[in-house]
Amino acid sequence: MSQLLPNWQELSLKQQIGQMVVVRASGYLFDHQIRYPVWEVSTPKLKQWLEELSLGGVILLGGSAAELSLKTQQLQAWAKIPLLIAADIEEGVGQRFAGATWFPPPMSLGEIASNDLSLAQNYATAMGKITAQEALAVGINWLLAPVVDVNNNSDNPVINIRAFGEHPEVVSSLTSAFIEGAKTYPILTTAKHFPGHGDTATDSHLDLPTIPHSDSRLNQVELLPFQNAITSQIDSIMTAHLIIPAWDSDYPATLSEKILRGKLRQKLEFEGLIVTDALIMGGITKYASLAEIAVMAVAAGVDILLMPSDPEEAIEAVYQAVRSGKLSKSLIHQALKRIWQAKQKLLPNSPNLNQLAQPEATVTVNSILRDSLQMGSNLPLKPQSEQNLRNLIVVDDVLNCSFLDLQTPAIAIPQKFGYQRQIIDQNSLFSAQSDSRSTLLQVFIRGNPFRGTAGLTKVAQEFYQQLLHSGQLEGLVIYGSPYVKDWFVAQLTNDLPWVFSYGQMDLAQGMALKILFGLSNSETSNLNNQSNFGF
Repeated sequence: MSQLLPNWQELSLKQQIGQMVVVRASGYLFDHQIRYPVWEVSTPKLKQWLEELSLGGVILLGGSAAELSLKTQQLQAWAKIPLLIAADIEEGVGQRFAGATWFPPPMSLGEIASNDLSLAQNYATAMGKITAQEALAVGINWLLAPVVDVNNNSDNPVINIRAFGEHPEVVSSLTSAFIEGAKTYPILTTAKHFPGHGDTATDSHLDLPTIPHSDSRLNQVELLPFQNAITSQIDSIMTAHLIIPAWDSDYPATLSEKILRGKLRQKLEFEGLIVTDALIMGGITKYASLAEIAVMAVAAGVDILLMPSDPEEAIEAVYQAVRSGKLSKSLIHQALKRIWQAKQKLLPNSPNLNQLAQPEATVTVNSILRDSLQMGSNLPLKPQSEQNLRNLIVVDDVLNCSFLDLQTPAIAIPQKFGYQRQIIDQNSLFSAQSDSRSTLLQVFIRGNPFRGTAGLTKVAQEFYQQLLHSGQLEGLVIYGSPYVKDWFVAQLTNDLPWVFSYGQMDLAQGMALKILFGLSNSETSNLNNQSNFGF
């Protein structure tokens, strides 16, 4: 890409500021497919922004990997200056774009590390390598990964299993391994969320959390993985929308010169890109207006403004601040130098879908799932002869379950044993209380942005306790949060067979249910010879 870059000094001031902005767009090809119209503009508007505002990049979400390969080529063709194309693919390209490889959450590697750190490191390296390879194959050149937060708060609603673990040494080690794998390819990596979002029970997508710890504690725990990531030559670091009184009681980290310049630039000696977390998040929008946020972020030392709700307003605000002398033009120039250095690491790239979901990737996913799987009690489950059985599947949001359809193992395998599906979200469990059928319970709960909780609601806990003591529960499978698993295991008073998997995708479901029912590979294949459960 370096030979395609113009001299940034030849750009107008507004074009220079435009290069500091990355906007959100849909990965789908057509406007009627847009899922988040508040954040994702129409194709004509996006094309206008790229051509007229000289935007520095686009962050994409939604669509298949095949669609994305066409979309990224389209975006690069519209831009006069090569774009940074980013995506939040912490669990592989398939996490966001169907058809590519979807890895288990990073905390699965932390589980493996508790028994074999070397093996976990090998998996992390493979995960970084495969994610980078597949990202480039669809036109993504900037990984907004890995998460290097230390999730030492079990009530954390947004980081949770997105982190490698609860211990800074393990997170540091696996972070370095992931970066090492990704660096096999010409792609940018990102450590997030600086200076650490792991010890909070508040989701910064919804509100502004506070990290109340002392300077010494922050240095020992939160900063350690970031120090390690910098040593491993991470390309960019994403800020967190957090208040940290020990360092700056007035400004969130995203807007704090004391934190970004004082800690990140000077103390940790980071020379790469500083990018904000999304500027549409409640943790920052409740603090100030977009215009004020954009100016304060640049003043604090930010190089890239990610996902402003209105890029034109953000650019204009920074432009007027420079014109008035509120912001120094040298701040813009320093940011442009770093952006150009990052873009020069990238190479012209043509998407190649043949690089997706290769056998090596599937083997790696299955190995991580197998080695992080947990189980207990009286396995396998031997279903009753009666055919009137219930397969109760509980999810966070029944309208947003990409991991479930009629052919996925969580539905197809139990159905062959007579378990009839009932899918509800955990806020609607009261609707399942009057059902007295023998029940297989499958719980899909994990940390995700905007939900406000990563655990079991009070209503859910009461329902599960009633079900556990009713005698009608035959088996239990938990997918996602180990904290949810721990709660269930603490409630068990009998030999109820249970299985826990960090993953929620098809491969995780198939593996967990194979163990639950004691199925061999051939038996599983015979249950549904049209499905590939990836054993």
